[in-house]
Amino acid sequence: MARVVVVGAGVGGLAAAARLATQGHEVTVCEASEHLGGKLGVVQQEGFTWDTGAHLLTIPQAFHELFADTGAPLEEVLDLEPLDPLMRYRFADGTWLDTHADPEAMRASLTRSLGPQAAADMDAFRARGARIWSAVEHAFLREAPLAPAALARQARRVRDLPAIAPGRTVRGLGRSLLSDPRLQMWLERYATYTGSDPRTAPAALASAPYAELAFGGWYVRGGMHRLGTAIAERAQARGATIHTSTPVEAIATDGGRVVGVDTAQGQRLPADVVVANVDAWHLARDLLPRRTARPLARRLASATPSSAGLALLLGVEGHSEGLAHHNVLFCEDYDAEFDALFGPAPHPIADPTLYIARPDDPAAAPPGHEAWFVLVNAPRHVPVEAWEAGADAAMRRGGGIDWTAPGLAEREADRILALLAARGVDVADRVVTRAVLTPADLAAATRAPGGSIYGTASNSVASAFLRPPNRTHVDGLFLVGGSSHPGGGLPLVTLSAAITARLIGPG
Repeated sequence: MARVVVVGAGVGGLAAAARLATQGHEVTVCEASEHLGGKLGVVQQEGFTWDTGAHLLTIPQAFHELFADTGAPLEEVLDLEPLDPLMRYRFADGTWLDTHADPEAMRASLTRSLGPQAAADMDAFRARGARIWSAVEHAFLREAPLAPAALARQARRVRDLPAIAPGRTVRGLGRSLLSDPRLQMWLERYATYTGSDPRTAPAALASAPYAELAFGGWYVRGGMHRLGTAIAERAQARGATIHTSTPVEAIATDGGRVVGVDTAQGQRLPADVVVANVDAWHLARDLLPRRTARPLARRLASATPSSAGLALLLGVEGHSEGLAHHNVLFCEDYDAEFDALFGPAPHPIADPTLYIARPDDPAAAPPGHEAWFVLVNAPRHVPVEAWEAGADAAMRRGGGIDWTAPGLAEREADRILALLAARGVDVADRVVTRAVLTPADLAAATRAPGGSIYGTASNSVASAFLRPPNRTHVDGLFLVGGSSHPGGGLPLVTLSAAITARLIGPG
């Protein structure tokens, strides 16, 4: 039995704690905030409750496996509701499209909205996506990272390797398979779910829309934040101890291996193993001794934090016709959005794509009201003083803006409301309360560089191999979370916990 300290109670850290406690280890979790679940946050105001993290659960098998492996099955703990449609899209020309996990329903929707050729193209895309998924699921998503050549050797079927389209981008793949520009835009949207630019992101990211179509999209009744709470309760039931309001100030090492963590309260917690569920940049910059951190810092020098987001939380009176649970209102010039995020001079997007989550859940809003979560992509937060002092490498790559500038957040919120109205969703006169969350807020809450949502961006074909591995160069130090392998998003950080637990082994 090893003494394990998990630093950070995000979903990845909590899942690792549950698995390691089940394996017989003595597990302690230290979380800096009062909140469990990390970026799977929640805000309550005037009777409304908003999830501020993920609003859609995909690849549900990752969560079923977690709960089955650690005790009672998931369905005994949480109520997962399948969503149909998965998403409702509005394109700049006014066309609406519903997507569905059921292939026949998807074909009918595409034929009705975009025409029969779009339906035929989607069939071809699903076939290609299935091959991509087959090639990457076990060889990459469920295993510790391998070099590209080793990954090729481990693929389950060699004939599937060309499906990954090495060297091709998401945009390139979309334009080769999908003839309708609107459907190409639909595919490119999935690169932004990893905080990446589809013009440079690897085509292998097409596995994400395939997984959504193949396995469905799900909502946790009562709010997605309940997932984090349920995993924490499972970890505690298996013997883990969780301390909130307990920031870790340093990971102590001796002779090239971890020996414990030092908390802000001045306590040394001895440890044989430390699992860091923190952003890798924060780990290298703030928690490890400078010399010890050098190999990790060198690896991160080639990586870029993902983009951030600006969220508008709206309490809305009445029922909104024409909207699904999840909605995307596309902008007219998608390239301009990516230029604003990833160009040489990042700035708030003039005409952003709007994402609206509007759960039909009585737990989210008072009777006769709805809780809306409206999100737009945004540059990361870099305070003015950081540039004056010389921003660190993670900030210099891609840059950002100062989201604490007086009045900026409220002006952007007003503009989002106006954009909603311009796209046929005028809700301004029904808003009874609102709140704004900026990248600066997420950075303060989670120590993510500049409020990057998804950890490390996938803005190159080699990006998957630039993420830090789950087993670090420091003996006894492991990583889980969006900035480490296999990437960001609820399912992947949950899979990262499974990988790390296998690497550590039973107690």
